[in-house]
Amino acid sequence: MKLTVNLGKDSYPIYIENGILQNAGAYIPDIFPGNKIMILSDDRVYPLYGQKLMDSLTSLPGQAYECRSLVLPHGEPTKSFQSLPEIYRALLDAKLTRSDLVIALGGGVIGDLAGFAAASYLRGIRFVQIPTSLLAQVDSSVGGKVAVDLPQGKNLVGAFFQPKLVLIDPEVLDTLPEHFIRDGMGEVIKYGCIKDPDLFHRLCSCSSFAELRPVLPEIIARCVDIKRIVVEADQFDTGERMLLNFGHTLAHTIEQYFHYERESHGEAVGIGMYQLTKMAEEKGLTAPGCAEQIRKALEIYGLPTSCGLPLSRLTAAISLDKKNLNGRLNLVLLHRIGDSYVHPSDLSFFTDSAPDRTV
Repeated sequence: MKLTVNLGKDSYPIYIENGILQNAGAYIPDIFPGNKIMILSDDRVYPLYGQKLMDSLTSLPGQAYECRSLVLPHGEPTKSFQSLPEIYRALLDAKLTRSDLVIALGGGVIGDLAGFAAASYLRGIRFVQIPTSLLAQVDSSVGGKVAVDLPQGKNLVGAFFQPKLVLIDPEVLDTLPEHFIRDGMGEVIKYGCIKDPDLFHRLCSCSSFAELRPVLPEIIARCVDIKRIVVEADQFDTGERMLLNFGHTLAHTIEQYFHYERESHGEAVGIGMYQLTKMAEEKGLTAPGCAEQIRKALEIYGLPTSCGLPLSRLTAAISLDKKNLNGRLNLVLLHRIGDSYVHPSDLSFFTDSAPDRTV
């Protein structure tokens, strides 16, 4: 399947196909006329797929790409400012110029980090996303948000920098530990919540991920298409694209509180969606019963609904969230499942919701 993100000069194709990774090299000449390629990956993904990608790039008839690779430690701590000098050094040692290419082979951490490095190296160098986690395939590889974390919060230094190409191979998910499947399903459920009640109810009609697995390429394509539509309407996150942040205001603070070592991003998003919707229902801002529907969906896919923290411990971090503008928070809420909206508020939304409550 091919989708196209239509952004004028920044438009790019997305291909979703089982087995596409081993043929990735065939897609590169369409978007890259140069010679040198740097593959950025991590120490979990590269041993599985790095050589397969390298072989596909170096065995093209009549095309002699000069390929290098840099393998970084896996995990959220790698997505920090401290990783950037090593990446820039590798790009300089390989003598990459603005006419060359960076390929991100990995999950959301590698995609965000490689994208930010590509956006800032020589003021911008082409890059391609080959996401290998469910979360990256349905969400972070599309839309051009690239960033690194600071100790004070997640994704606080970043840019909008669109890839030239996204290649999504659902078959690589077969090697993912169950933990990372749950991680991705948090974002999949989010798409149903904000834009597609049919998708949400289809997810809820299954009893487990194993039952959903045969139609996963179709599910991934639907999530990517929703994101494509939203990004085309609001590339720079000033309007409708904010809807993609449903659950994230709480999620990012939960991740930061535990130093990115406990709940994964998707798990934290699940907690954020459920807890925020409960608060919104109590305030009459969301139709009754939505939180319970979300809870049931999270339960099917093994996602948590609580992190066990008093809400008051998270409010300080919420004040530093990127969505906090001049003391105002743009919270994404649901009218009902599949119908989301941006609700202008402030920290009182949380502090008035019984700050001693556990989320």
